[in-house]
Amino acid sequence: MNAVNRTVLTLDEFTIQSLRTLPSATGELSTLLRDIGLAAKRVNVEVNKAGLVDILGDAGSVNVQGEDVKKLDIYANNQFMGVLQRGVSCAGIASEELDEFVGFDDEVSRNSKYVCLFDPLDGSGNIDVNVSIGTIFAVYRRLTPLGSPVTLEDFLQPGNKQVAAGYVVYGSSTMLVYATRRGVNGFTLDPSIGEFCLSHPDIKCPEQGTIYSVNHGHFFRYDDGVKKYINTCQNKTKENGGPYTQRYIGSMVADVHRNLIKGGLFMYPGTTDKPRGKLRLLYEANPFAFIVEVAGGVATNGSQRILDVEPTQLHQRTPLFIGSKGMMAELESCLRQESATESVNP
Repeated sequence: MNAVNRTVLTLDEFTIQSLRTLPSATGELSTLLRDIGLAAKRVNVEVNKAGLVDILGDAGSVNVQGEDVKKLDIYANNQFMGVLQRGVSCAGIASEELDEFVGFDDEVSRNSKYVCLFDPLDGSGNIDVNVSIGTIFAVYRRLTPLGSPVTLEDFLQPGNKQVAAGYVVYGSSTMLVYATRRGVNGFTLDPSIGEFCLSHPDIKCPEQGTIYSVNHGHFFRYDDGVKKYINTCQNKTKENGGPYTQRYIGSMVADVHRNLIKGGLFMYPGTTDKPRGKLRLLYEANPFAFIVEVAGGVATNGSQRILDVEPTQLHQRTPLFIGSKGMMAELESCLRQESATESVNP
């Protein structure tokens, strides 16, 4: 029998060990993160056998975004909401799949400090073709007094108020990555013991990368500054830091995860027909902006730091540019140049 490697920490062990270094911590956030890990393991089981059970394809309904809801979206949403509601660390949730937030109306939940926002299954349209998909989540300290029901103001907080954020990638291996202000750590699911184990401690986003991720099919609907940057990427040579490579999976979790590990830049700009972009500020942009910034990267909407945007709606959309600091500086230079040109030649 092979000996268990006790130098590898499980998610539970890691969060408990982190608690020991913070004497004033109550453990509530650690419990919440472990609850999210439990829900992710349940979703992972269904993702892995999606082709064998009746959860593939459309559920026959449309969500608040006007998008077709997949059966697996509904399953994942129910798992995360159910686990968090039965736990002791979450006062309420908001989900990309739900029109309104849900406050958990029992005594334990009303006295919980945190609310959780999540996209239960990002990129679920790819499940039919066996491409990586994921879950994204954000955790905020509630604003309303403990003991009272949560309200909309608890969820409409700027991203800089997040206390934790993370994502799960369901791919060739299943990984959970989460960030607090102390750092970013990644855990890979070991199916032999059914536990997330620390595999990527203290993740840092490389300052420079050579991968850019964008839907090139929309090129002629992008602003001139975005077009200029894409052309810059395509003309990179060894002499000026290149060549660059385009990699676009069409699953935001997979694209940003790769760029976080290897270095790169992910773009989902606004277009002429959708100037506000497609991504959700609260469920996708804010969590990833928090993670990437803690890891040393940068995230903007093209003119403002994503984490400073004041949300006004649960399902607010935003353009997003996120990735390695050096590549983001190149992008912002292109955006500024085109903005200056437009102001001179309106």
